[in-house]
Amino acid sequence: MGKLLIAIGLAVAGIGVLISLGVPLFRLPGDIVVRRGSFTFYAPIVTSILLSLLFTLLLSFWRR
Repeated sequence: MGKLLIAIGLAVAGIGVLISLGVPLFRLPGDIVVRRGSFTFYAPIVTSILLSLLFTLLLSFWRR
């Protein structure tokens, strides 16, 4: 449980550093944004795929 909490904390800190450096983390090309008047629909498809791959790699390295 301790290792998991440390990993989550490091991931959150890493995301914070990337955002403060100006990296557009959650607005990648391929994400769908539809704006119609006061309605906005956002579907982060590419972001979801990249996060899934990242978490899969992290967990596979962690299990070894």
